[in-house]
Amino acid sequence: MIDPEEARQALLARKREIAELSGLTRDARDVVALDQQSVGRVSRMDALQGQAMAQASERQRAADLARIDAAVHRIDSGTYGSCLSCDEDISHGRLKADPAASLCISCAASASG
Repeated sequence: MIDPEEARQALLARKREIAELSGLTRDARDVVALDQQSVGRVSRMDALQGQAMAQASERQRAADLARIDAAVHRIDSGTYGSCLSCDEDISHGRLKADPAASLCISCAASASG
């Protein structure tokens, strides 16, 4: 079993990384100007595509933050490391690779398949 405090530190470090990335990409998610005099149509389309990609990345970061917060809550409540579906222990390797994992490998495979 992975040490819950070690997992907490890894989760909080990942949360800080995500917050930094979010701050760095804030401008890319801003509204794209529609002024075709200063930006050509192709450039504006590129900017819109870049904006959409940045917004999708931000949504993924928000989902990652929610998973991290849920994992920290499980640590606080003493349920960290137990599968939310079958209540079996989540393997050490899986938690080491993804400290926010909430399902054992079998349940995760069933959920995605």
